[in-house]
Amino acid sequence: MDDRSDPRQRLARLSDPRPALIVGTSAWAVAVVVVIVTGEKWSEALPICLAGIAVGALGYGLFRLQRRAALRGDRGAQQGLV
Repeated sequence: MDDRSDPRQRLARLSDPRPALIVGTSAWAVAVVVVIVTGEKWSEALPICLAGIAVGALGYGLFRLQRRAALRGDRGAQQGLV
């Protein structure tokens, strides 16, 4: 059965937060490299880029904790992550 015929598969693929977390964190990592390469011109942006990477890592960590709790069947776990 392909994704077009089963709306549940399509919804699961679209509601998965991992691609957004990976793309967003990667974009901030690229921004850090650009800021470092350009030197003094964009030096004020470096803390913002590093904060973006930290927020992405925190978001992914929280996602993993919730998914682990959902897989264990914990009562307080977020639904729909499995």
